[in-house]
Amino acid sequence: MSTIIAGHFQLQDEVDVARRALADAGFAPERISSFYLSQAGQHDLTPIGGDNLHSPGAKETPAGVVQGSATGGAVGAVVGAATAPLTGPAGPIVGGLVGAHVGSLFSFSKMKEAGEAEEGGRAPVEQRMAGMLVAVAFDDANQEGRAVDVLRRLGARQIERARGNIVDGDWADFDASIAPEVIT
Repeated sequence: MSTIIAGHFQLQDEVDVARRALADAGFAPERISSFYLSQAGQHDLTPIGGDNLHSPGAKETPAGVVQGSATGGAVGAVVGAATAPLTGPAGPIVGGLVGAHVGSLFSFSKMKEAGEAEEGGRAPVEQRMAGMLVAVAFDDANQEGRAVDVLRRLGARQIERARGNIVDGDWADFDASIAPEVIT
């Protein structure tokens, strides 16, 4: 694996200039890659689309739906049975169904709020910026400063460091869901 330095740009013209500048600075053109990076959640990494099979903030929702439905259904059936002289034999059934529906809304209390840490989970990770990405791979650690200088001089919005392989202009092992190591 090589060290990769990548910079984020807004416009295709800026990408073209950055690719030429990196080549002029001595980097091999076949080890320079550029591509559009979608915003987080839009990378279509799973068979059903998106980046995750489940919403991270709703992992406890199914348990909340079951718990709320069972509790609400039981309470509704009891209330329906108590009102059976007025509602007839359908009272406990309707009461149970209405109670189960209302109780299922309990699942909302199991969802985490935006920015709230998950219990036992890891800290939130910084997301990559959406936009055009220009990346260059090299094996000599002394080239890192030169790559960073070129990208900074050209106005890269964010510069990051990674490990990977760029082969024939393609960052072959790029994974958009991995948090970037931002260079400040």
